Formats: sequence, structure tokens, C-alpha cells
Amino acid sequence: MSSRLSNHVAVTVLATISVALLAIVGLDVVAAVIDQIGDIRANYRFVDALIYVATKLPSTLYEYIPVSALIGCLVGLGILASNSEVIVMRASGISLLRILFFVLRPVLIFTFTAVLIGEYFSPYLDQLAESRRDYLRKGESALDMTTGFWTREGNEYIHCNAVFPGGILFGVTRYQFDNNRQLSEASFSSRATYNPSEKYWVEENVSSTLFLAESTQTTKQITRRWVTELTPEVLTLNILSPQSLSVQTLYNYIDFLEERNSDTASYRLALWDKLLQPLAIIGLVLVGISFVFGPLREATMGFRIFVGVLFGISFQLVQDILGPLSLVFEFSPLIAVLTPIVACYGLGLYLLKRSG
Repeated sequence: MSSRLSNHVAVTVLATISVALLAIVGLDVVAAVIDQIGDIRANYRFVDALIYVATKLPSTLYEYIPVSALIGCLVGLGILASNSEVIVMRASGISLLRILFFVLRPVLIFTFTAVLIGEYFSPYLDQLAESRRDYLRKGESALDMTTGFWTREGNEYIHCNAVFPGGILFGVTRYQFDNNRQLSEASFSSRATYNPSEKYWVEENVSSTLFLAESTQTTKQITRRWVTELTPEVLTLNILSPQSLSVQTLYNYIDFLEERNSDTASYRLALWDKLLQPLAIIGLVLVGISFVFGPLREATMGFRIFVGVLFGISFQLVQDILGPLSLVFEFSPLIAVLTPIVACYGLGLYLLKRSG
């Protein structure tokens, strides 16, 4: 009997979370497509905008799983409460704690899915989406200041139109300056491919100009070897925001920055945000359960959804405010990420205690 009840609650909550996630992500996708329409040009068509949004879809799912879990639990338990099934369960001696465990079973599925997406899918697909869009906008042609990626290595400034995963660059422009800050050489290659075994890049279709004292000298090469400390991993770290990086990448890069006494606050903030997201999802679900058994016990379904959306947005807003504040006022990023999560657990446990 207990197993059947557990499965019934789990299936109901799983379905409502899935519907909530589908609705929220669907709205976001429509907004993203509309936003991309403004960037459509000769080489970047409407179908390319759709591909860009679709490639970014895992990141969108990762972003909205927490609030969808909250809304789904409110709706799912609300349906059970409206049908008096919760009352029957309580009357048959099932405690609030056991009902909480019934609900957490499907929630853990979404939590595990979020971890997988954030660690293994989003970093690669985000880079692929951005790189493909930049490539279609400019491709292998000459320098475009409005797109691509800039970096500096010693006296050399480097610009790439597009940085694809796996070590493929398109539209590579390099400016070499002398010790007097005078331009000594400029080159452009349509493409560069990384050789991981030998740790160098191979530039293709290279056109270079050497600036002499009273003249210039232009040369063309089919291929050219480019030895640099820039690797595909380093480029990924620089073109993606910390929030788009995997936990393993963030951890390794923080160690790298600490060895060079560089600032790590923004990367620590992203690391703690990813590590603690499972706790955030469960905390929001706990609040949703406490609402159904507490202040929203007699509320309508529409009002429950409204409260869920409002609380989810408020939670995200507090996180978005505390994160930058921790960087400005230099307090621990862990505190910034943990504070709203602890508040969720405190509120949820308090309401459950009152209703139990």
C-alpha cells in the first residue's frame, strides 16, 4: 500500500514538474527566437537563429529546473489536496515526513539531470552555439570588431572571429608590436587547428605584412606553425562566462589563478552556485510542500502557481543580487550562494512544523 501511494505521488509530481518546465522553457525559447531575429543578416538566417536557440536549450533547462520543481510540487500536491488524497493519506497515518520523501523521489531525478547538464552538456554546447553564430556572421573573413574574441600574449594582440570546441579557430588576426609599441607585423589566417600532441596551432591561408622602417613586405603561406601558450582549454575559459563552465573546469582554473595570485572571486561564486544547486532545488521544493500544507492549503490552483512563480523569481533575484555584492564588498561567495538556500530551508521547516 505504501509503495503504491509513493508511486502515485511520485508520478503526479513528476508530471506536473515536467509540464511546468516545458511551459517555462517554451516561453523562454520563444523570447530567445524573437531576440535573435534582430541579428538576422545575409549569412545568419532565421533557421540559424533556431539552431542557435536549440543548441542553448540545455543551458535553459539547467537554469529553470529549480523554479519548475517548486511550481510543479505546488501544482502536483495541490491536485492531490484538491482531490482529498492528502487528507486520506494523513488520516491513514502517513506522516508529513513520509509524504516529503514521496515528493523528493521525482525531484531527485530532475536534480540529477541538472547536474549532468551543467557538468557535461552546457559548457560544450554553449561554446558551440556562440562559435557557430560568430562564424556565420563573419566566418573566415577579415577582422570584425563587433564579434569574436580578443586576447593578448606578450607584445602580440590576437583576435579570432570564432572559437569552436576542440581547437578550431576561424578568422585569426595577429598584431605584433615591438618594445616601442610600434606595429611590427600583422597577419591574417582563415583558419587555425590545434595539434594536441605537439601543442601548437597550424594556421591556414596565411597573409602577413611586415612593417619595416620605410616600407612594408607582404608574404603569403598555405600553412604556418604557430607556437603559443593559448590552448583550446584556455580559450574556452575566456570566451565563456564562469556560470557556463563545468565544476571540474572551475576548480582547476581557480587553482591556476591562485598559483599566480590572481582574483578568483567570480569563479568561486560560479563554483559554489553549481555545487549547491541541488540543495537549492530541494530547498525550493521544501518551501512548496510547506505552502501546500500550510498557508496555501485552501488556495486555488491559479493562486498556487502565482505564488510559486513569485517565490521562484524572488529566490533567483536574491541570488543575483548577493552574488555581485560579494564581489564588490569582498565577502565570501559561499555566503552569497548559501544565504537564500538556508532561508528556504528555514521557512519550509518552520511552516511544516506549524502545519504538522
